[in-house]
Amino acid sequence: MVRFFFASLLFVGALASCAPRQQVGSGVTVTPVLLKVSEPAPRGGTLTLQGRYLGGPANGRVRLGADANGAGGYVFPASAVRSWTDSEIVLTIPADAPVGGSWLFVEVGGLRSTGLPYSVR
Repeated sequence: MVRFFFASLLFVGALASCAPRQQVGSGVTVTPVLLKVSEPAPRGGTLTLQGRYLGGPANGRVRLGADANGAGGYVFPASAVRSWTDSEIVLTIPADAPVGGSWLFVEVGGLRSTGLPYSVR
């Protein structure tokens, strides 16, 4: 019985060490992941992003028009944010956002998400 108990503790410890870690403090340790983006919309329309580890408006930003590596592009201003949670971001597309197809990224604490293609109509 004692062997089983210790083996169980080791197994639980191994599982816990594999879980993603996210610091509550100043540093971000988990790379944000974009999973889904809403349909193309015109300027003034709504853009919804869904994903994981998206941070919040205090430490994150959304970049549109970047190349496939996330460089360059247009950063949405804080005024465009309607709501922002760790799993969903809702934005109003500003009047000065670039029109056409490009890549969309979320950056949280200096870490860039996976990119998704998006088009402003």
